[in-house]
Amino acid sequence: MVLARVVGTVVSSRKEPRIEGIKFLLLEKIDPETLKGKKDYLVAMDSVGAGPGEVVFYVTGSSSRMTTVTEGKPSDATITAIVDNIDLKGKAVYRKEAE
Repeated sequence: MVLARVVGTVVSSRKEPRIEGIKFLLLEKIDPETLKGKKDYLVAMDSVGAGPGEVVFYVTGSSSRMTTVTEGKPSDATITAIVDNIDLKGKAVYRKEAE
């Protein structure tokens, strides 16, 4: 799993019928120490109802097709969790309620 921040949405009016109704979000990978973006972006299917600005976990490859939302769908990246807290070396670096 990889940490990222939701920085936008992606809309597609024409798509494979099996992915109709799935929300696509633009993610930016983040540094877990500073929470700063790495300028490394990707589009992921949302299986958990994530929203703008939230820190999330995403998975890629065959793991991205193992959620209830994406099972049997053509997916290469899927958001699988919304992060509540990050502690690194005994120090709190992120608390969702503080955002």
